[in-house]
Amino acid sequence: MTIRIAVVSAGLSQPSSTRLLADRLAAATARELGGEAELEFVDLRDHARDLADNLLTGFPAPALRAAIDKVVTADGLIAVTPIFSASYSGLFKTFFDVLEPDSLAGMPVLTGATGGTERHSLALEHAVRPLFAYLRSIVVPTAVYAASTDWGANGGDKALNNRIDRAAAEFGALLLGESATRPTDPYTDTTPFEDLLAANH
Repeated sequence: MTIRIAVVSAGLSQPSSTRLLADRLAAATARELGGEAELEFVDLRDHARDLADNLLTGFPAPALRAAIDKVVTADGLIAVTPIFSASYSGLFKTFFDVLEPDSLAGMPVLTGATGGTERHSLALEHAVRPLFAYLRSIVVPTAVYAASTDWGANGGDKALNNRIDRAAAEFGALLLGESATRPTDPYTDTTPFEDLLAANH
């Protein structure tokens, strides 16, 4: 069974770290799904003028209509935005503003964001996650933020890879209707405190 995943990135430059993060999240998800994923990419910078026109007229241009259809008919969504002024970009928000109500209801969503410093990472929780909660999507627990230092050396890339893999595993489990694997409790098999006390007497 092929699972269709729309990958929306709102980077403004080309190439951009936002698209790079989207690519890596998509690749990790495809690995989790064992090659059963069909990835469809939507770069919002290509639709910036059409999105502005859509806000004014209420009707999408053909190219924007095609991009919207890719997203709303997908089985799951990966959505990545740059962080500006402690929130998602205007381009990112505008795209989701022009979607029909309830078009993303119940859809599994993996979110990611990029920014200059680590201090912007909380924008995923106080801005991006509430946006998709309002749209009644099902957002995976792990959101992935990549600061400028995450793309460099000194172990930063390894930490980013770990976050990407964890998020993709959660997303893949959600797409397949499986329960997420919970970490093992390190204290499950320890000796009860009462037994330790008895052994000392």
